[in-house]
Amino acid sequence: MTQQPTGTDTTEDLPRYPSPRAASCPFAPPPALLDLRKSGRSVVRVETWDGSTPWVATTHAAQRTLLADPRLSANIGAAGYPHTTAAMKAHAAEMQPSINNTDGAEHQRWRRMLTSSFTRHRMEKLRPEIQRITDDLIDRMLAGPNPAELNEALSLPLPSLMICALLGVPYEDHDFFQEHAGVTNARFKTPEEAAASTRELRAYIAGLIEAKAENPGEDVLSDLAERVAEGDLTLEQASGLGHILLVAGHDTSANMITLGTALLLENPGQLDALRAHADDPAYVANAVEELLRYLTIPHLLARRAVVDDIEIDGEIIRAGEGVIASLPAANWDPEAFPEPATLDLTRKASHHMAFSWGPHQCIGQQLARIELHVVFSTLFRRIPTLRAAVDVSELRFKEDSQAYGIYELPVAW
Repeated sequence: MTQQPTGTDTTEDLPRYPSPRAASCPFAPPPALLDLRKSGRSVVRVETWDGSTPWVATTHAAQRTLLADPRLSANIGAAGYPHTTAAMKAHAAEMQPSINNTDGAEHQRWRRMLTSSFTRHRMEKLRPEIQRITDDLIDRMLAGPNPAELNEALSLPLPSLMICALLGVPYEDHDFFQEHAGVTNARFKTPEEAAASTRELRAYIAGLIEAKAENPGEDVLSDLAERVAEGDLTLEQASGLGHILLVAGHDTSANMITLGTALLLENPGQLDALRAHADDPAYVANAVEELLRYLTIPHLLARRAVVDDIEIDGEIIRAGEGVIASLPAANWDPEAFPEPATLDLTRKASHHMAFSWGPHQCIGQQLARIELHVVFSTLFRRIPTLRAAVDVSELRFKEDSQAYGIYELPVAW
């Protein structure tokens, strides 16, 4: 049943969500999204693709409050959940419980299975390998055609190699899983296409887990194989968890590398400052937080179903309604980030929402940060003359994906 607006709003009055970005400023959130905040209301009714009318939280403060509140559920099968795509909605009822769609103690059980694999200390131990791979990929790019396509040369291979090593997935299969990751994140695939892609990828991961049971290694899939053997997980649950980690572990970081590079090339003053401070880890780390804030790759997340009435800033959101915490809106909230449209690599932006907030924060965020630290401190130092080979108006931005980015970025030097 389609939920209907309460109060004085009617469906005809409601803004559509999501709204398109401005062609003149594709790195910024959609103008209509930023306009919602100007209403003076921190939560606003919208109409989505299927006629549902969830609330969008538009401010940094409101999103932190809502995403930490146990009255909001990540269960995509719950009444009122604002589904991103037709494929998600069609398969919501049959979705198996996992780390991304459970709450409370059940969610914590799932999260504990992975916590030791993604600690900051363990991720820092990977930094030398990330540096080695980055340098090797840049060497290959410099030895190859000029111009080069950055996604193919650097942005996709680096996080793919790292997540493969961490999970225990053969990198030679990267064309297969990158193709299926694209289907997973696509907004306009049919339910049938999405289901077929999910089946193929999970069958592949299940096969790897079964092989790890016979010949374990020091990787996450081997850990999951052990949990299956001990009865903590079924093979289906373990392969679903592997699916989530594999897709999230390479696609978002790849998009961030490409989009961040394009943004810096459009801001030569900030790029010069980054290049001048490339050997200063604290400066680079701070710059990465600002880039994460500015771009917000998971631009259509995070989404929740309301399971008990909640009041926020004078609005009552009822049980059975949906909430979308629009992360780009929070990251461009001037109350949290003065002059948010200005890219300022010295800004203290670590309170951004690019990895969401609350119990469902991205578990792999430390790996992503280290990959970005290494890439952005290395790429422009190694190739000081790097430039975009086409005008920004010619780039294809991923408005049709749940992970924002650029499909191809030709670069020259």
